[in-house]
Order: sequence, then C-alpha cells, then structure tokens
Amino acid sequence: MSKNSILKIEKLDFMWETEDPFLFCAHHKDNYPKGNNKLEPPSSELLGRNIGNDFRLKDGWRMYHGKTIPGFPVHPHRGFETVTIVLEGFVDHSDSHGAAGRYGSGDVQWMTAGAGIQHAEMFPLIYNDKDNPLHLFQIWLNLPKKDKFTDPHYKMLWAEDIPVIEEIDENEKNTTIKLISGRYNEIKALEPTPASWAKDEKNNVNIWIIKMEPDAKFELPASSSTITRNLYYYDGESINIDMSAINSSNRIKLSGDRAIVITNGNKESNLLLLEGEPINEPVAAYGPFVMNTMEEINQASMDYRETGFGGWSWKCEDPVHSHEKTRFAKYSDGTVEKRL
Repeated sequence: MSKNSILKIEKLDFMWETEDPFLFCAHHKDNYPKGNNKLEPPSSELLGRNIGNDFRLKDGWRMYHGKTIPGFPVHPHRGFETVTIVLEGFVDHSDSHGAAGRYGSGDVQWMTAGAGIQHAEMFPLIYNDKDNPLHLFQIWLNLPKKDKFTDPHYKMLWAEDIPVIEEIDENEKNTTIKLISGRYNEIKALEPTPASWAKDEKNNVNIWIIKMEPDAKFELPASSSTITRNLYYYDGESINIDMSAINSSNRIKLSGDRAIVITNGNKESNLLLLEGEPINEPVAAYGPFVMNTMEEINQASMDYRETGFGGWSWKCEDPVHSHEKTRFAKYSDGTVEKRL
C-alpha cells in the first residue's frame, strides 16, 4: 500500500477541523456531578465559573452557555444540518416548531435546519444518586444551495435501531462499527432526514463510530477518488496505518480510493470516521448561519429578527423535560415516540 494513503495528520482540539461536505465537529466529554431536584449541578459547583460562557474544563466539566443547567439555550440555525451522536448521558431538545425530545445512551438526533429553526440543547443531570457523565459529538453537515431553504426537519435514530457490525480478524480480534450514516459492505444505515446530502447514496456520506480491541486489525474499504475522508482518533493509545504509528487525539486525512488497513496497539481504540463527496459550492458562514454568499447571511439575520424562525413558545430559554428517565421524541406534527 502506498504511503500516500495518509495525506495529513494533525492534533485534535475542542473543535475538530473537517472538510466539505462537513462544516465542523465538536467533541463534548464532561464528567457532570450528581444533579439536584431541578436537574442542575449543585449551586456550590458553579462558583468560579464564567456562567453563560463557560468553555474551560473545570473539575472535569463545563457549563457551556448554560446558566443553571449545562448546555446551549435557545439559538437559531439556517442552511445546514446537525447530527448529534450521544454515546453517554442525555440531551433535552426543544425547538421553535413545537418539537421536543430527550435522547442519549447511543441515540442520534439528525436535524435539518433548512430555512430556519431555533432550538435549545440542554444537558439535564437526571441522576441525583450518582454522577451524570456526558459524551457526545455534534457534526455540522452542509446543505447544497438547492436545499438551503428546505423545510426544517428533525428525526431520531434510536440506539436500538442503529446497525452495529462486528468484524473479527484472522487473530480473533474484534472491531465494531456503529453505522450512523452510509453503508458498510451490504449493510445500510438508517435513513437520514429527507433533504440531507447523506440521503443520496451517490454522495457516499459515511459517519461511523469504530471501536477496536487491543491488537485488532480492520480494513476501511475503498470508496471513491473524490471523497474527503477523515479519521478522528479520539480515544486510545496508538494505531498503525501504512507502517506509521499514530497516537490518539489526532485527525488523520486519508485517501478515499483505496482500502486502508488499521492495526490497533495494545489498548482499546475509538475512532470517528467522516467521509463524503464534497458539495463544491461557496460557503459563507457567520455564527449559526451557513449560506453561499454574505448577502444571504445578512438576509438570514434579518429574517431571524423579523420572524424568529417560528418564534419561541417555551417558558424559558433553557427548557428541560421531566425527571423521568424515558427517552422520547415529540415531532412538530404531534407524533410521539418513546423509548425506555
């Protein structure tokens, strides 16, 4: 295999660099303490924090923009999609189209902002008898110009329904692939939202969580010469690709048109794969809006000020749901799904 399989290696920070069709990926890992009867951290735990803008890791966790509950109070989006993968902990969703939900423990929320939506993403501390660790990725996936103004849509991909594939190598070592988007051999992921760039299989959008046992070997299949392919090695010690040892906490940009053999070291490794055909359109981004031109960004700001993208009917900017541990999704048409 050619050394050219590895095109770039760079260290990971809080916000991970991505490539078209992806816009960015945020990795949140917070060891939240026990919650109180309002699903909040004890008030004593908030001392010394920059409340409302707390992104510094203190005592193992952050409040982000939350003031009493961690998370991201109401904010708008237009022109792209969010894919939120929650490996541990819970997220409470509320939006300006009347939808709501609580998801976690392996669930994925796929939300197309399209023409415009406001939503809140809060991290309720639902356990008062033990800690509330949270581990999630939020991936921003762009929309092409023709779909920038599609109707907003949100969909839950429940953990129980997401395909998980096990591959055993010649030494009986195991690699598991959690298939969020795309396909692995003949196995297809669940359907994304209707207007997503990932909806068309020709766009080769693959989002996988890969877990490798110590000393396991796994072959990432060849895809196409035009895709962007990035492997985020976020937890572990070391892997080997093309005779190159790579430590964890690195982004590895790879060729898309060849099979890539990954050999794990002597500790479990966890990786996120983001790959897809680029949209190849101009990107103009400002805060929560992603369009093709700055004129469209200015229009998005004006539209938001005038319409509120549907307004905000919730009683506060940072709503959370009940003390029940049930995962659920309530959609804007009134449909409700529940999972234990």
